[in-house]
Amino acid sequence: MTGTFINVIAILIGSGIGMLFGPRLSGQLKSTVLSGMGIFTAAVGMQMFLKTENMLVVLGALILGAVLGEWWKIEDWLQNLGIWIEKRLSGRSEGGSGRFVRGFLAASVLYCTGPMAVLGSISDGLSGDYLTLSIKSVLDGFLSIAFSSALGIGVAFSALPVFAYQGTISLLAAQLNAVVSTAMMNEMTATGGILLIGIGISSMLELKKIRVGNFLPALALAPAIVHVLALVTK
Repeated sequence: MTGTFINVIAILIGSGIGMLFGPRLSGQLKSTVLSGMGIFTAAVGMQMFLKTENMLVVLGALILGAVLGEWWKIEDWLQNLGIWIEKRLSGRSEGGSGRFVRGFLAASVLYCTGPMAVLGSISDGLSGDYLTLSIKSVLDGFLSIAFSSALGIGVAFSALPVFAYQGTISLLAAQLNAVVSTAMMNEMTATGGILLIGIGISSMLELKKIRVGNFLPALALAPAIVHVLALVTK
Protein backbone atom coordinates (compact mmCIF):
# COMPACT_ATOMS: atom_id res chain seq x y z
CA MET A 1 0.00 0.00 0.00
CA THR A 2 3.07 2.28 0.13
CA GLY A 3 2.63 3.36 -3.49
CA THR A 4 -1.01 4.30 -2.88
CA PHE A 5 -0.05 6.47 0.08
CA ILE A 6 2.57 8.22 -2.07
CA ASN A 7 -0.03 8.77 -4.79
CA VAL A 8 -2.51 10.27 -2.34
CA ILE A 9 0.14 12.61 -0.88
CA ALA A 10 1.17 13.73 -4.39
CA ILE A 11 -2.44 14.59 -5.25
CA LEU A 12 -2.85 16.56 -2.02
CA ILE A 13 0.43 18.46 -2.48
CA GLY A 14 -0.33 19.22 -6.14
CA SER A 15 -3.82 20.40 -5.23
CA GLY A 16 -2.42 22.59 -2.47
CA ILE A 17 0.03 24.24 -4.85
CA GLY A 18 -2.70 24.75 -7.44
CA MET A 19 -5.06 26.34 -4.91
CA LEU A 20 -2.26 28.55 -3.58
CA PHE A 21 -1.47 30.05 -6.97
CA GLY A 22 -4.92 29.64 -8.53
CA PRO A 23 -6.43 32.81 -7.00
CA ARG A 24 -3.64 34.83 -8.59
CA LEU A 25 -4.71 33.73 -12.07
CA SER A 26 -7.38 35.50 -14.07
CA GLY A 27 -10.66 33.75 -14.83
CA GLN A 28 -9.83 33.80 -18.54
CA LEU A 29 -6.46 32.13 -17.92
CA LYS A 30 -8.06 29.46 -15.73
CA SER A 31 -10.61 28.75 -18.46
CA THR A 32 -7.86 28.48 -21.07
CA VAL A 33 -5.79 26.16 -18.84
CA LEU A 34 -8.84 23.96 -18.21
CA SER A 35 -9.58 23.79 -21.94
CA GLY A 36 -5.97 22.78 -22.58
CA MET A 37 -6.24 20.04 -19.97
CA GLY A 38 -9.48 18.90 -21.58
CA ILE A 39 -7.86 18.59 -25.00
CA PHE A 40 -4.86 16.82 -23.46
CA THR A 41 -7.08 14.39 -21.53
CA ALA A 42 -9.08 13.55 -24.66
CA ALA A 43 -5.84 12.99 -26.61
CA VAL A 44 -4.49 10.65 -23.93
CA GLY A 45 -7.82 8.83 -23.96
CA MET A 46 -7.60 8.34 -27.72
CA GLN A 47 -4.05 6.99 -27.40
CA MET A 48 -5.26 4.51 -24.74
CA PHE A 49 -8.23 3.46 -26.90
CA LEU A 50 -5.91 2.57 -29.79
CA LYS A 51 -4.48 -0.25 -27.65
CA THR A 52 -7.66 -2.25 -28.22
CA GLU A 53 -7.41 -5.55 -30.06
CA ASN A 54 -11.17 -5.88 -30.41
CA MET A 55 -13.31 -2.73 -30.52
CA LEU A 56 -16.48 -4.80 -30.04
CA VAL A 57 -15.24 -5.79 -26.57
CA VAL A 58 -14.92 -2.11 -25.65
CA LEU A 59 -18.34 -1.33 -27.12
CA GLY A 60 -19.94 -4.23 -25.25
CA ALA A 61 -18.29 -3.20 -22.00
CA LEU A 62 -19.46 0.41 -22.41
CA ILE A 63 -23.07 -0.59 -23.13
CA LEU A 64 -23.28 -3.11 -20.28
CA GLY A 65 -21.37 -0.74 -18.01
CA ALA A 66 -23.79 2.10 -18.78
CA VAL A 67 -26.77 -0.12 -17.97
CA LEU A 68 -25.27 -1.17 -14.64
CA GLY A 69 -24.05 2.35 -13.87
CA GLU A 70 -27.47 3.88 -14.48
CA TRP A 71 -29.09 1.09 -12.46
CA TRP A 72 -26.71 1.60 -9.53
CA LYS A 73 -26.76 5.41 -10.03
CA ILE A 74 -22.98 5.66 -9.66
CA GLU A 75 -22.79 9.20 -11.06
CA ASP A 76 -25.49 10.38 -8.67
CA TRP A 77 -23.70 8.72 -5.76
CA LEU A 78 -20.40 10.39 -6.66
CA GLN A 79 -22.10 13.76 -7.12
CA ASN A 80 -23.91 13.45 -3.80
CA LEU A 81 -20.63 12.53 -2.12
CA GLY A 82 -19.00 15.62 -3.63
CA ILE A 83 -21.94 17.81 -2.59
CA TRP A 84 -21.85 16.38 0.96
CA ILE A 85 -18.11 17.07 1.27
CA GLU A 86 -18.59 20.61 -0.07
CA LYS A 87 -21.38 21.30 2.43
CA ARG A 88 -19.27 19.95 5.28
CA LEU A 89 -16.44 22.29 4.27
CA SER A 90 -18.32 25.49 3.48
CA GLY A 91 -21.84 24.98 4.81
CA ARG A 92 -23.30 25.32 1.31
CA SER A 93 -23.08 23.70 -2.11
CA GLU A 94 -23.33 24.83 -5.73
CA GLY A 95 -24.87 21.46 -6.66
CA GLY A 96 -23.80 18.84 -9.16
CA SER A 97 -22.66 21.38 -11.75
CA GLY A 98 -20.53 23.41 -9.32
CA ARG A 99 -16.74 23.74 -9.53
CA PHE A 100 -16.16 21.61 -6.44
CA VAL A 101 -18.18 18.62 -7.70
CA ARG A 102 -16.83 18.97 -11.24
CA GLY A 103 -13.27 18.93 -9.93
CA PHE A 104 -13.97 16.00 -7.63
CA LEU A 105 -15.65 13.90 -10.34
CA ALA A 106 -13.20 14.71 -13.14
CA ALA A 107 -10.09 14.10 -11.05
CA SER A 108 -11.47 10.93 -9.43
CA VAL A 109 -12.22 9.27 -12.77
CA LEU A 110 -8.98 10.53 -14.34
CA TYR A 111 -6.70 9.26 -11.56
CA CYS A 112 -8.44 5.88 -11.28
CA THR A 113 -8.56 5.21 -15.02
CA GLY A 114 -5.64 3.65 -16.82
CA PRO A 115 -3.25 0.72 -16.59
CA MET A 116 -0.78 2.36 -14.21
CA ALA A 117 -3.34 2.42 -11.40
CA VAL A 118 -4.07 -1.31 -11.81
CA LEU A 119 -0.62 -2.66 -12.64
CA GLY A 120 1.10 -0.41 -10.10
CA SER A 121 -1.30 -1.45 -7.34
CA ILE A 122 -0.83 -5.14 -8.16
CA SER A 123 2.98 -4.80 -8.05
CA ASP A 124 2.75 -2.84 -4.81
CA GLY A 125 0.51 -5.44 -3.22
CA LEU A 126 2.46 -8.49 -4.41
CA SER A 127 6.07 -7.49 -3.88
CA GLY A 128 6.07 -4.00 -2.39
CA ASP A 129 7.42 -2.61 -5.68
CA TYR A 130 5.83 0.83 -5.93
CA LEU A 131 7.92 2.24 -8.77
CA THR A 132 4.97 2.34 -11.19
CA LEU A 133 2.76 4.10 -8.65
CA SER A 134 5.60 6.51 -7.88
CA ILE A 135 5.73 7.52 -11.55
CA LYS A 136 1.93 7.83 -11.56
CA SER A 137 2.18 9.96 -8.42
CA VAL A 138 4.44 12.47 -10.16
CA LEU A 139 2.04 12.69 -13.12
CA ASP A 140 -1.02 13.00 -10.86
CA GLY A 141 0.72 15.64 -8.78
CA PHE A 142 1.36 17.88 -11.77
CA LEU A 143 -2.15 17.29 -13.09
CA SER A 144 -3.53 18.24 -9.66
CA ILE A 145 -1.72 21.59 -9.84
CA ALA A 146 -3.41 22.41 -13.15
CA PHE A 147 -6.84 21.07 -12.20
CA SER A 148 -7.04 22.62 -8.74
CA SER A 149 -5.96 26.04 -10.04
CA ALA A 150 -9.04 25.97 -12.27
CA LEU A 151 -11.52 23.80 -10.33
CA GLY A 152 -10.47 24.32 -6.73
CA ILE A 153 -10.34 22.12 -3.66
CA GLY A 154 -12.64 19.43 -5.05
CA VAL A 155 -9.61 18.01 -6.87
CA ALA A 156 -7.86 17.34 -3.55
CA PHE A 157 -10.74 15.18 -2.35
CA SER A 158 -10.30 12.87 -5.34
CA ALA A 159 -7.56 11.36 -3.15
CA LEU A 160 -10.34 9.51 -1.27
CA PRO A 161 -11.59 7.33 -4.18
CA VAL A 162 -7.97 6.90 -5.37
CA PHE A 163 -7.02 5.51 -1.97
CA ALA A 164 -10.06 3.20 -1.89
CA TYR A 165 -9.62 2.00 -5.50
CA GLN A 166 -5.87 1.41 -5.54
CA GLY A 167 -5.82 0.15 -1.97
CA THR A 168 -8.44 -2.49 -2.75
CA ILE A 169 -6.50 -3.65 -5.81
CA SER A 170 -3.30 -3.93 -3.72
CA LEU A 171 -5.10 -6.03 -1.12
CA LEU A 172 -6.48 -8.33 -3.84
CA ALA A 173 -3.21 -8.32 -5.82
CA ALA A 174 -2.46 -12.04 -5.61
CA GLN A 175 -5.88 -13.03 -6.96
CA LEU A 176 -5.87 -10.38 -9.70
CA ASN A 177 -2.33 -11.16 -10.86
CA ALA A 178 -3.28 -14.80 -11.41
CA VAL A 179 -6.25 -13.84 -13.59
CA VAL A 180 -5.38 -10.63 -15.49
CA SER A 181 -3.74 -11.23 -18.88
CA THR A 182 -2.19 -8.80 -21.36
CA ALA A 183 -5.25 -8.98 -23.61
CA MET A 184 -7.52 -8.18 -20.66
CA MET A 185 -5.36 -5.21 -19.68
CA ASN A 186 -5.37 -3.90 -23.26
CA GLU A 187 -9.16 -3.86 -23.43
CA MET A 188 -9.47 -2.32 -19.97
CA THR A 189 -6.98 0.36 -21.01
CA ALA A 190 -8.92 1.03 -24.23
CA THR A 191 -12.18 1.29 -22.28
CA GLY A 192 -10.53 3.65 -19.81
CA GLY A 193 -9.43 5.75 -22.77
CA ILE A 194 -13.04 6.22 -23.83
CA LEU A 195 -13.90 7.38 -20.30
CA LEU A 196 -11.06 9.90 -20.41
CA ILE A 197 -12.38 11.28 -23.70
CA GLY A 198 -15.77 11.62 -21.99
CA ILE A 199 -14.21 13.48 -19.06
CA GLY A 200 -12.41 15.84 -21.45
CA ILE A 201 -15.60 16.59 -23.39
CA SER A 202 -17.92 16.85 -20.40
CA SER A 203 -16.13 18.18 -17.32
CA MET A 204 -13.34 20.22 -18.90
CA LEU A 205 -14.42 21.42 -22.34
CA GLU A 206 -18.09 21.39 -21.28
CA LEU A 207 -19.19 20.57 -24.82
CA LYS A 208 -21.83 18.09 -23.70
CA LYS A 209 -22.90 16.75 -20.32
CA ILE A 210 -21.90 13.08 -20.12
CA ARG A 211 -22.57 10.96 -17.03
CA VAL A 212 -19.11 9.41 -17.19
CA GLY A 213 -19.31 8.01 -13.67
CA ASN A 214 -22.04 5.61 -14.79
CA PHE A 215 -19.60 4.02 -17.27
CA LEU A 216 -17.15 2.99 -14.53
CA PRO A 217 -18.40 -0.66 -14.40
CA ALA A 218 -17.12 -0.98 -17.98
CA LEU A 219 -13.55 -0.99 -16.62
CA ALA A 220 -14.24 -4.31 -14.90
CA LEU A 221 -16.51 -5.65 -17.63
CA ALA A 222 -13.96 -5.25 -20.47
CA PRO A 223 -11.43 -7.77 -19.06
CA ALA A 224 -14.31 -10.00 -17.95
CA ILE A 225 -15.64 -10.14 -21.53
CA VAL A 226 -12.13 -11.00 -22.82
CA HIS A 227 -11.91 -13.81 -20.26
CA VAL A 228 -15.31 -15.20 -21.24
CA LEU A 229 -14.49 -15.06 -24.96
CA ALA A 230 -11.22 -16.89 -24.30
CA LEU A 231 -13.08 -19.67 -22.50
CA VAL A 232 -15.73 -19.94 -25.26
CA THR A 233 -13.22 -20.10 -28.11
CA LYS A 234 -10.99 -22.75 -26.53
